[in-house]
Amino acid sequence: MRRRAFITLLGGAAALPLAARAQQATKLPTIGFLGQSTRSAASEWVAAFVQRLRELGWIDGRTIAIEYRWADGREERFPELAAELVRLKVDIVVTSGTLAVMALKQATSTIPIVFATAGDPVTNNLVASLARPGGNATGLSILSADLAGKRLEILREVVPNLRRLAIMGNVGNPFVVLELGEVQAAAGKLGLEVATLNIRSAQDIAPAFEALKTGADALYVCIDALTNANRIRINILATGARLPTMHGYRDYVEAGGLMSYGVSIPNQFRRSADYVDKILRGAKPGDIPVEQPTKFDLIVSLTAAQGLGLSLSSTLLAGADEVIE
Repeated sequence: MRRRAFITLLGGAAALPLAARAQQATKLPTIGFLGQSTRSAASEWVAAFVQRLRELGWIDGRTIAIEYRWADGREERFPELAAELVRLKVDIVVTSGTLAVMALKQATSTIPIVFATAGDPVTNNLVASLARPGGNATGLSILSADLAGKRLEILREVVPNLRRLAIMGNVGNPFVVLELGEVQAAAGKLGLEVATLNIRSAQDIAPAFEALKTGADALYVCIDALTNANRIRINILATGARLPTMHGYRDYVEAGGLMSYGVSIPNQFRRSADYVDKILRGAKPGDIPVEQPTKFDLIVSLTAAQGLGLSLSSTLLAGADEVIE
């Protein structure tokens, strides 16, 4: 009995490595998804990403696994969440936003990183160049700062008596700082006075509006994780102050803003799935060029305009990609 038990034990011990290897062999490729805000806030973005993956043959739970981590609009959580995904030994990480990419690059130099959005990735040292990113990161730029002038032109069309512009931005985000400079320069060319509302956390938002004692004719909101997570609150305060708002994403208009003009973020996440597909099939991220946006959306809200007593021209409404009523 003892001999038989001993032989059984040996057999079991010998089988363990085989079982472990078999389990490892069948382990699904794992995609880490580092989200800026919350799952509900980013639901449209995730849906676009997952749908494109399915079209490419990558189905969550069958051919891949996806590990989601959400920062809830708190950018200080990026390093912690990035480190957590690295510890999980995911095969690739998808994210958006300059600060999130920076946190991931600090956490790993080997796991491929795909960014669905990033502002000026070369200036912010996310990649060596757009054509040859090098390193472990690649993805899609959003050129948000370059759109500042166009946004102000549209805003001035809707607010014909625009003289003083308030600009809100998270100065803790280097890309937002770049955008603030672009907006200030564009406003100067249009002869507008500027009041800059610098924020670094959700707690700064209400005091920023209170500090706007001299008044303003409109509000330009720089987009990032902080303003995205607090977009409803920002729009409520702006409505209370009778300020028409210009945003960069559709989500902000759905949250009560007046209008937005910018890159289609769902389309960016859809395109990021193509990067994931290439990397999972063997391509190196450093060899895949960073691409520019291909789709821009103008979204306007008739409801918000009516609440502010603004009349939107038929030309503007005809040119809008979507009118929210």
